[in-house]
Amino acid sequence: MAVEGSSTETHQKRIRLGMVGGGSGAFIGAVHRIAARLDGHYELVAGALSSTPDKAQASGRELGLDPSRVYSDFKEMAIREAKLKNGIEAVAIVTPNHVHYAAAKEFLKRGIHVICDKPLTSTLADAKKLKQAADESDALFVLTHNYTGYPMVRQAREMIANGEIGAVRLVHMEYPQDWLTESIEQSGQKQAAWRTDPARSGVGGSTGDIGTHAYNLGCFVSGLELDELSADLDSFVPGRQLDDNAHVMLRFKEKDGARAKGMLWCSQVAPGNENGLMLRVYGSKGGLEWTQKDPNYLWYTPFGEPKRLLTRAGAGASPAAARASRIPSGHPEGYLEAFANIYTEAARAIHARGNGETVDPAVTYPTIDDGMKGMVFVDACVRSSKRNGAWIKV
Repeated sequence: MAVEGSSTETHQKRIRLGMVGGGSGAFIGAVHRIAARLDGHYELVAGALSSTPDKAQASGRELGLDPSRVYSDFKEMAIREAKLKNGIEAVAIVTPNHVHYAAAKEFLKRGIHVICDKPLTSTLADAKKLKQAADESDALFVLTHNYTGYPMVRQAREMIANGEIGAVRLVHMEYPQDWLTESIEQSGQKQAAWRTDPARSGVGGSTGDIGTHAYNLGCFVSGLELDELSADLDSFVPGRQLDDNAHVMLRFKEKDGARAKGMLWCSQVAPGNENGLMLRVYGSKGGLEWTQKDPNYLWYTPFGEPKRLLTRAGAGASPAAARASRIPSGHPEGYLEAFANIYTEAARAIHARGNGETVDPAVTYPTIDDGMKGMVFVDACVRSSKRNGAWIKV
């Protein structure tokens, strides 16, 4: 998780943004565009919104883009935009996983900042090559693990770093959904079709799609690094090629004299669960609980004392939480605002980089290294499950 950028807000020109993927009907593309617009740091000026020329142009018209800057090929877009006087400065990549590496590489090598959806790539081999490309580029690479943008997630992280729950002992992560309980990929449902296809999604199904989010959240908040894991992956729906449920036991590297343990459950076949992301962290002095269904609340329990409810922008809110909040307490902020926090932190870092300014450690966003950790996690889960839950070092 990188920490860089400027802590003072100045009147900066909007960053010229391009987008790869995210054409008509694409859920996550619309989310990225809203997140980029919310705080006024970006202006969408170009896009390779579809590999089908007619759909690309139609999508561009819907977004009000100049037709000359709507492309059906991301490489053509990268080459041309890099040559334009007012070409894009950053690009959002919101395609299925298998396109991430090839697209990001083209923009990184031309010095264009990349904001990429997760997981990093579809294969660990591609992730390693993308990591090298990012390290060799002058451009920033931002990964949209958007749940790290919630104010009370930031507060939990700060409290743990400050020792308020003592040495971390237990980290419990859940991310259950139910939308793949039936084989809807066979009906042509677009989102299900690519997410259950190994060629486009990679070796992980639920582990890659939502398990990486839960894993990233647990590590981000706890400050721990994984040492080894044991995983049991299932494909409960007949004929499904990728896992739709996973139970994973985790052993973390020693920190503060303790070697914490963890459990992660992710599922897309758990009826009654829409988007049940949840995190619990317990230490030698207390515990913290956060769930996305009530994202403005954080439960804090000092050992031997009653539970305390901490609220976004309320009494006891930390500087890290305040930084990620926009409105007074009692007014809910949610998914889109958390997503926008990643874009805003990225904008601060991009402006600082462009202006040659000294960076401020308050700016926090997921990086290529976080993406690599997610890919290593998925790969280890798959290898462990194939060996009947054998412990795998990472």
